[in-house]
Amino acid sequence: MTLHYDRDTCNGCMLCPKVCNFDAIEKDGDKVKFDMDKCVLCGSCEEVCPVDAIKIERKAIDKEAIAQYTNVWVFCETSDGRLRNVGLELIAKGRELADKLGEKLVAVLVGHEIEAHAQKLIHHGADKVIVVDEKIFDHYTTDAYTIAMNTLIAPRKPGIVLFGATSNGRDLAPRVAARMALGLTADCTGLDIDEERQLVQTRPAFGGNIMAEILSPYTRPQMATVRPNVFKPLEADTSRNGEIERVPMTISPVQVRTRVLESVSEAVEGMKSVEEADVIVCSGRGIKDPSNLELPKQLAALLDAAIGGSRPIVDLGWLPPSQQVGQSGRTVCPKLYIALGISGAIQHLAGMSSSDIIVAINKDPEAPIFEIADFGIVGDIFTMLPEVIEAVKRIQAER
Repeated sequence: MTLHYDRDTCNGCMLCPKVCNFDAIEKDGDKVKFDMDKCVLCGSCEEVCPVDAIKIERKAIDKEAIAQYTNVWVFCETSDGRLRNVGLELIAKGRELADKLGEKLVAVLVGHEIEAHAQKLIHHGADKVIVVDEKIFDHYTTDAYTIAMNTLIAPRKPGIVLFGATSNGRDLAPRVAARMALGLTADCTGLDIDEERQLVQTRPAFGGNIMAEILSPYTRPQMATVRPNVFKPLEADTSRNGEIERVPMTISPVQVRTRVLESVSEAVEGMKSVEEADVIVCSGRGIKDPSNLELPKQLAALLDAAIGGSRPIVDLGWLPPSQQVGQSGRTVCPKLYIALGISGAIQHLAGMSSSDIIVAINKDPEAPIFEIADFGIVGDIFTMLPEVIEAVKRIQAER
């Protein structure tokens, strides 16, 4: 990358020195000058320049330059001071990738009063945790978090950066990628390293009808977002030790264009979140009528389970979108997944196939759901489900 500064175009507004986190820009008369020994080409100055006097030229990097980019990074998201589980899931996969490359796994924590999570990330597989703990990161804002990630990435040159495909992750990752002119693969369901040490990013394409393998051979770092519940966290190993690097970071208010006034959590009355449930009872088109959802709800109540639905019944309004399981809904990984009247289209399987145990009831013996089910019952759900409910009641009574 190369920085181009047009001194004649510069209007001397002095916004760029205010946003530079590396003291690489200073006043020079009524203009500015750049210290390229300090500049990391993060792009903060380019973005705030009102007259386009600053341009960063980004080109594909050659193999020799690519070799300078090492280590696997995982952005570990926090919410209300809590570490989101998707971070631990990506730490598990990141550990596998880092081991294949013979490199370090680095977790990145950005927030306020979140340093307590650093040791937990080390216990779950991280070799190092970078902590940026400042009041301005108390609530997620696109501008502040993008500046933080670019400021960390530019000088340290990681080879891979992974984000959870949460609402914030889907907002942050493309912004970082655009700022640094990088490739980004969204909603990956698989990650691996090929013979040339490149990140192979697998995701559904063409409506889920094929699985595409995507490479980013000409830019570094390689970046991807991964849906929650695709990978399983590693068991904590409290004997593991690692490095914690605290990075102070001052961001000017002019760089953050939004302010969080209030946070509102969505909750569906009487329904557990499918993303967090250990047991899910999911209904498909075979349920036929919204009134018939009472049977799945009875089973869910007995098992302390969440109620889920495939896309067709959510599109019909029988269940809220927050309960949809599948490629266009939530990706889940419960201990027990019960599929009722679900044929098993690839779009649905993409959202639940990593469940520990899958039980399917469907009257079509050729239904694709049976190919991944651990236990299958061929029969009409309106005949079979009442018997299942009675069996569960009987077992619970005996206990």
